[in-house]
Amino acid sequence: MTEYKLALVGFGGVNRALAQLIAERNQQWKTELGLTLKIVGVTDLFLGSIIGRDGLDAAQLASLPAAKGAFAQLPGGHAEALNEAVIKESGADIIAEATFTNPVDGEPATTFCRWALEAGKHVVTTNKGPIALHADELKTLARRNNVAFEYEGAVMSGTPVIRLAKQTLAGSEMSGFEGILNGTSNFVLTRMESGLAFAEAVREAQELGYAEADPSADVDGYDVRLKVVILANELLDAKLSINDVSCRGISALTLADIDHARADGARWKLIGAASRNADGSINASVEPRLLPNAHPLAGISGAINAVSFNTGLLGAVTVSGPGAGRTETAYALLSDIISLHNTVASAQE
Repeated sequence: MTEYKLALVGFGGVNRALAQLIAERNQQWKTELGLTLKIVGVTDLFLGSIIGRDGLDAAQLASLPAAKGAFAQLPGGHAEALNEAVIKESGADIIAEATFTNPVDGEPATTFCRWALEAGKHVVTTNKGPIALHADELKTLARRNNVAFEYEGAVMSGTPVIRLAKQTLAGSEMSGFEGILNGTSNFVLTRMESGLAFAEAVREAQELGYAEADPSADVDGYDVRLKVVILANELLDAKLSINDVSCRGISALTLADIDHARADGARWKLIGAASRNADGSINASVEPRLLPNAHPLAGISGAINAVSFNTGLLGAVTVSGPGAGRTETAYALLSDIISLHNTVASAQE
């Protein structure tokens, strides 16, 4: 059995859910997975920070009020976010990074990942920005320092797509993919099919916690564009930047468009896609597409995500599942930890 010391960077819904899972399931993981997790540090720009090299109470952390400077309530805690100290000085083996994604420069998450990798720490992250914008640099740092850099949750939360495609579909002659990669926009389109106008559907998504106060990243396709860059670069060996992906969202769609599609036996979906051309170049886009009801993505409703991989040997292989949610995304971090644990265990055999 291996115990990993874990520092949590960002303590919003995702890492808080991970702390709750550790409190509830650590002994189960000891038996089933051959590992346990000990939290030795937490930092958050709003809540502050705390270091406990001998281990912090995961249940106590998970129940901490979401109040500014709340970590100062705990012995040894601080109202300030001592990000670098928690990453470098807590004694952590693994840094679980789950902070806000800045789609322009990937900060501050990229810096947090960089600090950790340079310090010889494994990194698991659910953050799209560092992967879409700085993956090559961070992967190089990880190799140079002989540590793992894992990011399964950056595309479809807890639903495995990157690792599944790389490992399970290896040798399948993948030529491209198309996917519903944003649950908020798919929820909005589904509600419009029930008769809600676009603005009403967005408002409902906000009330349910699917959409932010500013929903543009979701409904204008910017979130999907980052995910297309990640998948294309990871699975098709592309070298795309976000500017290489044309992007158009769903805000121009009307109830009349939805009704016309229904009459034609089709549905509108916001699709992120990339494909390899005969000359090896890659086309990538985000746009609303009219899909016939027989299409494998047409039946994906609500806040569910799905991606269909186009392969030469198997045809289309489609995977669907939750693309958001606190526990689901926390599971993505756990799956990354399991992956690096299995890699370490294999190297020691």
